[in-house]
Amino acid sequence: MSLNSVNIMGNLTRDPELKSMPSGKSVCKLSIANNRVYTKNSEKVTEVSYFDIDVWGVIADNCAKYLKKGHGIIVEGRLRQDRWEKDGKTQSRVSITANNIHFMPRKREDTQGGSSSSQSPEMNVPDNIVWEE
Repeated sequence: MSLNSVNIMGNLTRDPELKSMPSGKSVCKLSIANNRVYTKNSEKVTEVSYFDIDVWGVIADNCAKYLKKGHGIIVEGRLRQDRWEKDGKTQSRVSITANNIHFMPRKREDTQGGSSSSQSPEMNVPDNIVWEE
């Protein structure tokens, strides 16, 4: 028996990269930053981790259409390890293959009162939308 499941929330570190595969299916490459804040010796410490994410199919198309650098997302998926040989040494990389992507509401400052809206003007999607494959 085995289990391979990951849920992670973070902000995009770059704009999504959409590619079309020879099979006709789309893949979207995302990269997120995830912060862990903790206290050490009475000081607040922030530890940042970066994760590469592969999104496939219709979800990939929607990510490329609606997401931009800085947008927050929650990823549900699984870990995948790639291995290859380079200069006689084994290399490896762990990434996340997404099953679901949850778009986080964006906050923006209102120019006339400082109140915030839950969605940026460039995104015409409902708050908390979820696309499942």
